[in-house]
Amino acid sequence: MSRIVVLDYGSGNLRSAERALRRVGADVTVTSDFDAACEADGLVVPGVGAFAHCMEGLHAVRGPQIIGRRLAGGRPVLGICVGMQVMFDRGVEFGVEADGCGQWPGTVERLKADVLPHMGWNTVRAPAGSTLFNGLDADTRFYFVHSFAARRWELEESHAIRPPLVTWAHHGEDFVAAVENGPLAATQFHPEKSGDAGAQVLANWLRDVVG
Repeated sequence: MSRIVVLDYGSGNLRSAERALRRVGADVTVTSDFDAACEADGLVVPGVGAFAHCMEGLHAVRGPQIIGRRLAGGRPVLGICVGMQVMFDRGVEFGVEADGCGQWPGTVERLKADVLPHMGWNTVRAPAGSTLFNGLDADTRFYFVHSFAARRWELEESHAIRPPLVTWAHHGEDFVAAVENGPLAATQFHPEKSGDAGAQVLANWLRDVVG
């Protein structure tokens, strides 16, 4: 049974993430403990609310160092919602700019859509070879709640490393809905609120990424 830590930094659907991971067979601990977060088989970084506020909470528990140390050692990390957004270089919300964890280049910014927040069920366009979406049909829907997103993918391709797999969704415009980048994976939607489809995404992550 995989040992998973859900990082408690004062933000996020901690208990719902814990329940969803337990449902698919993980041994889950919700904690802010640095050593436990570094040493777990997998780390989940949830997040709700404002980008800047989430980054403040992460810094308070040395979250960027935890994430960086794990990824340097090839140890899996899964970001959810704002927990995905903070993996980018920066976020801009209502004129407030904040630095993110800098794992991917790019800016999280307000979606250009007539109706915000983007709240409810939506389909995604997963690339061929996706691990997270393996076994799920193209018309499968996932639950989103957000007004901000990465509207572009800015990481340049390199022949030296395998390029990340980027999944897209559409609400007013295209935005990044998920990324699979070696040990670092993330979803803009909430798998813990997405019923059986979300459970399949988490099960795929546990089996094929965490191992």
